[in-house]
Amino acid sequence: MKMALNQWTTRSWTVAEAVDGCVRHGVEAIGLWRQDVAAQGLAATVDLVGGAGLRVSSLCRGGFLTSSDWEADNRAAIDEAAALRAGCLVLVVGGLPGVVPGEPLGGFSRDLRQARRRVADALGVLAPYARDRGVRLALEPLHPMYCADRAVISTLAQALDLAEPYDPAVLGVVVDTFHLWWDPDVLAQIARAGERIASYQVCDFLHPIPPDVLLARGMMGDGVIDFRPITDAVLAAGYTGDVEVEIFNADLWAADPDAVLAQAKTRFAEHISPHPAETSG
Repeated sequence: MKMALNQWTTRSWTVAEAVDGCVRHGVEAIGLWRQDVAAQGLAATVDLVGGAGLRVSSLCRGGFLTSSDWEADNRAAIDEAAALRAGCLVLVVGGLPGVVPGEPLGGFSRDLRQARRRVADALGVLAPYARDRGVRLALEPLHPMYCADRAVISTLAQALDLAEPYDPAVLGVVVDTFHLWWDPDVLAQIARAGERIASYQVCDFLHPIPPDVLLARGMMGDGVIDFRPITDAVLAAGYTGDVEVEIFNADLWAADPDAVLAQAKTRFAEHISPHPAETSG
């Protein structure tokens, strides 16, 4: 399996520094974040990645489709993904309308069903635009603790139901161990996903959960996730793409990024690859 570095695992690095780090550590793909690409400059990022011979495994992120002003930003995100030749544009679909991540509640809607309908309606607009630009959208279901403010889609089954009307080359799904490890139906849904798997992202789920639940991700092996059955299922479903190490963790962000990337490679080898599903038979 091919490890990719999601840029936020080494968040203190600029795009240029992250690209250089990947080259030095022998990592052949990088998952980029739009705000960092904007800071570097889109054209400059295209040149940096291409000059280094890296693949862009994903661009994070589009989405927040439950807001009232989702369309223009998502069209821009699709255009950026096209320029970067990203493997996919990750969509975090958004929470309840009016609930803002990290802010106290103000005026908002409690209508969860309507919020999910908004997501479906927005996909009907974005999928043709992405198709025409050769971009693959990737719906990412998030752990239910983020349902109110980040993603009203919590299970892989929900994401697949939304994706079903569309060509898998246009609308796929993200399998992220942090968000899906708890789901008793996840292995069956990974098998159902098959060619719709657009990205496989790995990190661990920490216990106890830190006060900021966004930072509850850990290095593989530091938490509670059994990676083997999930990875087996992803491989059995036919996924051959890059596997992103994506970790949001305050201690890792404060550490030396080179040391973090070196540890990620070691833990990836121990917990993700090589793997019995690849070597058996």
